Amino acid sequence: MSMAVDMSSKQPTKDFFSSPALSLSLAGIFRNASSGSTNPEEDFLGRRVVDDEDRTVEMSSENSGPTRSRSEEDLEGEDHDDEEEEEEDGAAGNKGTNKRKRKKYHRHTTDQIRHMEALFKETPHPDEKQRQQLSKQLGLAPRQVKFWFQNRRTQIKAIQERHENSLLKAELEKLREENKAMRESFSKANSSCPNCGGGPDDLHLENSKLKAELDKLRAALGRTPYPLQASCSDDQEHRLGSLDFYTGVFALEKSRIAEISNRATLELQKMATSGEPMWLRSVETGREILNYDEYLKEFPQAQASSFPGRKTIEASRDAGIVFMDAHKLAQSFMDVGQWKETFACLISKAATVDVIRQGEGPSRIDGAIQLMFGEMQLLTPVVPTREVYFVRSCRQLSPEKWAIVDVSVSVEDSNTEKEASLLKCRKLPSGCIIEDTSNGHSKVTWVEHLDVSASTVQPLFRSLVNTGLAFGARHWVATLQLHCERLVFFMATNVPTKDSLGVTTLAGRKSVLKMAQRMTQSFYRAIAASSYHQWTKITTKTGEDMRVSSRKNLHDPGEPTGVIVCASSSLWLPVSPALLFDFFRDEARRHEWDALSNGAHVQSIANLSKGQDRGNSVAIQTVKSREKSIWVLQDSSTNSYESVVVYAPVDINTTQLVLAGHDPSNIQILPSGFSIIPDGVESRPLVITSTQDDRNSQGGSLLTLALQTLINPSPAAKLNMESVESVTNLVSVTLHNIKRSLQIEDC
Repeated sequence: MSMAVDMSSKQPTKDFFSSPALSLSLAGIFRNASSGSTNPEEDFLGRRVVDDEDRTVEMSSENSGPTRSRSEEDLEGEDHDDEEEEEEDGAAGNKGTNKRKRKKYHRHTTDQIRHMEALFKETPHPDEKQRQQLSKQLGLAPRQVKFWFQNRRTQIKAIQERHENSLLKAELEKLREENKAMRESFSKANSSCPNCGGGPDDLHLENSKLKAELDKLRAALGRTPYPLQASCSDDQEHRLGSLDFYTGVFALEKSRIAEISNRATLELQKMATSGEPMWLRSVETGREILNYDEYLKEFPQAQASSFPGRKTIEASRDAGIVFMDAHKLAQSFMDVGQWKETFACLISKAATVDVIRQGEGPSRIDGAIQLMFGEMQLLTPVVPTREVYFVRSCRQLSPEKWAIVDVSVSVEDSNTEKEASLLKCRKLPSGCIIEDTSNGHSKVTWVEHLDVSASTVQPLFRSLVNTGLAFGARHWVATLQLHCERLVFFMATNVPTKDSLGVTTLAGRKSVLKMAQRMTQSFYRAIAASSYHQWTKITTKTGEDMRVSSRKNLHDPGEPTGVIVCASSSLWLPVSPALLFDFFRDEARRHEWDALSNGAHVQSIANLSKGQDRGNSVAIQTVKSREKSIWVLQDSSTNSYESVVVYAPVDINTTQLVLAGHDPSNIQILPSGFSIIPDGVESRPLVITSTQDDRNSQGGSLLTLALQTLINPSPAAKLNMESVESVTNLVSVTLHNIKRSLQIEDC
């Protein structure tokens, strides 16, 4: 049954439409409709609806309504002044005129924008005095300056919110994947094979056999990223066989790879030199954020070549001065051994898989293109490593400038599934621009741009990884600076006596520094989540979550022979990284946390500086107790990203030979130590800072402790639970001592 409605009876009267108040309202609606305006931030009267605590709406004293909303052009440097104009009223029969205020837009000059940008970089929230001074200098009204800064903050905040939203979406997707994987694992564990009727144990056995066969096939084809049970330390191992990886696996011609590399070089130059709007500086953290809308406008091919199934895009940029000239630095990047040594804390495995093109010039690096493999790590066992294949090219842009460009090559055919299984981490055009400055120094501008698939990360480190800080440009630049600084101090012949306390000869100083470096690199290999070691999660009686791994040393003369166990634990502490670093390197407080010292007196007998920061040093300490005295070698390193304290007991007689200048290569060292990383929760930098070290104003720390011990000198011995419990108990006692000394309740 339908109902007919007489619409003619519902029509409003003519007097109703001729109402002056309603005609003004309808005029605004029709004006917006005819112009296509659908601004959701304006009400039906055309008034601005403001939802930002930092924005204000000014009302006219002549009852002319609120000011007009700011458009996108306002955010690019436009403001407006009030100007009265007379307009004819459009209503029929109205003989008078109504004066209404309209806004005339005023575009700032380039010079005005430049001055305001300079102040904005120093302080995004200028006070009234600063605004008054700037308005006089630029010839603008104080409210124009105020609105410009408000608009600028709003623009950056909006972009940052979009960036954070994308990160949250990626994290949500990862949680969904984790949940799905757990459900599937639970389902498989409670099911049997439909073909053979075997239970879960039979399935695991069959799976192990298949994996073993697969490893044999990969080894025969040379497709493993590193030789089985071997480290990539020799040139023969770097080549990884004769397999031409991309041409053999993905059917890509080398000319095509060279073409992609050339395009990547141009993109890296643009990414390294562009300012706003490509890169925007966060008001809260001070870090640069890639404006992805602008990036896709500049490089539309990036979206077309995006990898299917990816979850997260990480982009970061940083710059710094390095103690090495540009040419030598470029050479070190093209030598895989030097590259791995330079970034030992970040790279657990590295190899040159294939040489696409030989370089030119005396050093044979200009124009060189190599296919490389790298496994990136953090100094904790709870964050998965990232394996990445990429093409590295070296270009000399000018006599004083070099470009090192990394890019993973995509495939445009049916091999996409095969590539996706191998390349879970892909490098979009990344790398660094190296420019000579003076006196053997170089300026390095680093861009790190990654396309990463979803992976399970412990909640403790999830914020650090998902925000791109873990493997970002800042981490690479800080590590490079620290390494080059150490090389300068290692080669120096004019080191002050106070920086070589206890060492009388230059040869002795170099031997001690070399031994400390080898010890620290061994610690890097032991603490990370690389496939060098298989970690087992253990929950102790006190509730701590620990990772335990074991290995057998047969041939390495630098470590004791036998079965070695490593126990590690990561936790958050409400202490600044600088304070925590100073606590561990202070010999007077060693007895507070070192369970092995048993409260014995500790004294330094040698102290060597290896960097400008006082924390970058190598010390030999003697721990004196009633029963005996032992010597401990301690290596401390700190930079703007992380700090590391590594130590190991050493034999007194052999260490005395090292102090005299003997080769330390065959001295057995089994290191333990700490890795300290800021927790990634950064606040806006303070406008006023004290004269003290500003590192003490940082937030909390992510601390990872790793202890190693030789449980049996026989390599044939088997691991038993008593040995594991003794090591984990030692870690628990150490963590308890640290919290007690720092007066920290259990976190």
